[in-house]
Amino acid sequence: MNMDQLKRQAAARALEEVRDGMQLGLGTGSTAKHFVELLGERVAAGLKVIGVPTSEATRADAERCGVKLTTLDEIDHLDITVDGADEIDPELNLIKGGGGALLREKIVAAASDRMIVIADDSKWVPTLGKFPLPVEVIPFGLGATRRAIEKAFAECGVSGQMAVRKAKDGHVFVTDGGHWIVDAQLGRIADPASLAKALSAIPGVVEHGLFIGLASSAVLAGGDGIRVIERRKP
Repeated sequence: MNMDQLKRQAAARALEEVRDGMQLGLGTGSTAKHFVELLGERVAAGLKVIGVPTSEATRADAERCGVKLTTLDEIDHLDITVDGADEIDPELNLIKGGGGALLREKIVAAASDRMIVIADDSKWVPTLGKFPLPVEVIPFGLGATRRAIEKAFAECGVSGQMAVRKAKDGHVFVTDGGHWIVDAQLGRIADPASLAKALSAIPGVVEHGLFIGLASSAVLAGGDGIRVIERRKP
């Protein structure tokens, strides 16, 4: 079974949690795209749901698949958000943002009663950090922001190269919100909660890709089938 088939399996398992009348957060990325497509099939068969997309790409996918959409200005909460992740640790902390939608993804996840993370099992890691950590920044004052990020890294015991993300055309990648992303090659993040707090305190940082305490469960598809991991209660 190839990686794409595993992603679709995870998406199909998450779809089992969706009930008629639910308000859903729709994630971004290749795995979330499978969920939107499968959801569209259920909608065509009569399921009534409404979704909030986390990116313009997901909005286009949902519209193509016939999924009714709304915004967080029009509804007050979401029942479930289903989204992928770039890394998932045993505490269900995540690194997200490889697709560049981390800000909207985090807003939507935080507005949800539950967040289900869907992925192939290669995303399961003992410690976050091998995947570059995305930090969404304001272009203004970037030099000062980068120095503040480096200081936060040092205070949290991590270090690594940082680079402004480029798009496929070689120009700076611009998020749906009009911001830039700095990707940090940290290798290992021993205390992701402390690093998340330090990065959030920097004025030029709009958001970062550490999702702490947001995921309720993870659905992982691998060669041995599906694993569902629930976040341990504090």
